[in-house]
Amino acid sequence: MEVEDDFDVLDPERLIQCPYNKHHRIRACRFPYHLVKCKKSYPHVAKELATCPFNARHLVPQADLSDHISKCNDKGFIEQDIVNQSSGFQREQVNAVSTWQAPPCDEDWETEFLEQPNSPFVWGMTNSGINSSSTTLGQKNYLPSSVRAPESFPYAESWKG
Repeated sequence: MEVEDDFDVLDPERLIQCPYNKHHRIRACRFPYHLVKCKKSYPHVAKELATCPFNARHLVPQADLSDHISKCNDKGFIEQDIVNQSSGFQREQVNAVSTWQAPPCDEDWETEFLEQPNSPFVWGMTNSGINSSSTTLGQKNYLPSSVRAPESFPYAESWKG
């Protein structure tokens, strides 16, 4: 992978050389997507490359990974995060007491469940059409008069045999 200059490292339009095909030059903003695509197109090259633990966009030959890790510019960000955590930066945030309280809940799902009729929910069917002495279900169409409901499913029901 090509060394990036400090002055344009944040420029999303800068061109980066693809580690899978040296003839590919990709804009930085598209580079992660390109890596995924090229990894699939060049599986033999992908097996030879290793991913940097500090930046997934850094793909280097496996033999050079330890050298890259020792020199990687992104290692500084991870090291700074570790320093911040050990110095109590995170502990101060954890020790802060939250004043938020959950609003009172008026729902009682167990009671609602017991009050419901024992008939299952069926899309497009109403419970008002169910008669306890009859096994046929009344069907009500809630569609506007200008719309017709389909008479069958748009797919085959192979499980019904």
